[in-house]
Amino acid sequence: MPAKRVSSSARQRAVQMSGDADVIEGPLKGYHHETYVIPLPAEIVGPEPVRGKFREPRSNLLWFDRRCFASEGKLLRALQGRITGIPELINLDDGLRLQRFIEGRTLGSLHASGEGVPEDLVNQILLLFRDLARVTVLSLDVERECRPEDRSPEGHTAGFLDHLICFAEERVYRENEKRFPGLFASLGVDDRSFMRLRRHVAGLSERPFCLLHADLHRENFVVDDRRRLWTIDWELAMFGDPLYDLATHLYLMRYPEAQQELMAKRWCEAMEEVRPGSSRGWEEDLPRLLDFKRAQSVFTDIVRAIGLLDSPPGADRIVLTRQAVQLRRVLTGAAETLGLDGVPSLPEVEAALARWRRR
Repeated sequence: MPAKRVSSSARQRAVQMSGDADVIEGPLKGYHHETYVIPLPAEIVGPEPVRGKFREPRSNLLWFDRRCFASEGKLLRALQGRITGIPELINLDDGLRLQRFIEGRTLGSLHASGEGVPEDLVNQILLLFRDLARVTVLSLDVERECRPEDRSPEGHTAGFLDHLICFAEERVYRENEKRFPGLFASLGVDDRSFMRLRRHVAGLSERPFCLLHADLHRENFVVDDRRRLWTIDWELAMFGDPLYDLATHLYLMRYPEAQQELMAKRWCEAMEEVRPGSSRGWEEDLPRLLDFKRAQSVFTDIVRAIGLLDSPPGADRIVLTRQAVQLRRVLTGAAETLGLDGVPSLPEVEAALARWRRR
């Protein structure tokens, strides 16, 4: 559902492009961009009605994940014809390039988190992974903004994962520890947590790198009226360990246990057909990578919770309790990985958040 309208330069630009404020939809729900959907001129797209997405980056965002590509638009342009089910780019007369808006419903609105995903859609998700496996660093000429020294050598999965841990430690934990002194410690995590995390995930097998979407959850899949599955929001795409993409997908999708196990095995079969070695050591490494995702969520969700506590009057208690429940859940899930002495009780988590709410 579209969020409440706000007055902004992005909205003004969308109105200017459409010529009619009443035909604009948005802003759509999204963290990285302020997004509006606008109808596109028939002289450009033809007689069939087509809508495009106009997006502007939100300012002063906290980034919880590494970014690899300088432009999502340029990446999508380079992937046209290589990845099945990605948004088409449409060039307007003024040189502006918009993504075609995929008309349909998100997978999450059709099948909520924890529910099984129908076979026809699972097959299309596996096709996406196969397409991604074929895209390598040498086969994709797109500008990257990550520094060469921050890129792991081909196949060095341990180095790839350590770069992700370093990002969580430096950019999520240490920078926000300065902003919120004592917050992390009040919830049982500190500098030693990263030492324990590194020790817990050590020993990954080497696998050939490929393109990763790195954010494949139910709201980033759109199902159209012909049951075709489209993949949106390529903002966090990167090159790296293909098993990490599977781990992220499984962690975010929340498949039922039996379907998750089957999905992992089918993923291995599909990837080995396209890029042999992509699933090497998966039985030992997939649990390690899932544990990393659980640990990563502890630090990102703590920071997100503080931001979400800026709630309307009267809703404070509800929002506070909801965030406390979520935080205690992720702390419990990562307790062994981070070597926590114990998980704070729900009242203790709520009290820690309340102290920062008052500040």
